[in-house]
Amino acid sequence: MARSAASNIRRVASFLTPLALALPVMVMAAPGARAVGMPQLDFANPLVIGQVVWGAVIFLVLYLLLSRSALPKVESVLTSRRQTIGNDLDIANRAKAEADSAVDELHQARRSAMAEAQANVDKVIEDARLAALRQTQEMNARLATEIHEAEQRVSAARTAALGSLRQIADETAQALVRQVTGASVPAETVARTVDHAATARGF
Repeated sequence: MARSAASNIRRVASFLTPLALALPVMVMAAPGARAVGMPQLDFANPLVIGQVVWGAVIFLVLYLLLSRSALPKVESVLTSRRQTIGNDLDIANRAKAEADSAVDELHQARRSAMAEAQANVDKVIEDARLAALRQTQEMNARLATEIHEAEQRVSAARTAALGSLRQIADETAQALVRQVTGASVPAETVARTVDHAATARGF
């Protein structure tokens, strides 16, 4: 853009230079160039011709100064500015790319952390479930053992109680028979009778 602007200025100046040089000649050569009441167009006056010549000289000098000194400086400044802007844009683009990459890495790290945390939570839950299952199985086995032992103790106590009960029943039956009949009955007979009665009653 800066180079095209400087080129446009140069083209306009190169176009106007011959026009400015040819204008006095055309005006002086044109018939009726002098207008009434307009002494600035009286080219018969040496002052007017001098002004036109000096104006053309000044224009040429300004053009040479602009084209040889000012315009190259302006172009160099604009070129430097364009390069600076381009460098700044490159730096900004690189910074943006690095920021985007950092954001992507952050998102990836966040997803990885969430996945790892979820895996740890699942592992803890599974370990707790397995531990609770083992404790339940151990408790059930211990309770089954205790119940079996208790049943064995109850059965032994029942057997002992029934044995004592039959002995008491035998002795009581013999005593009743002696008191009622005055005679003693053989112990085997009393035992068989008591066993039969106990069996009939489910003992």
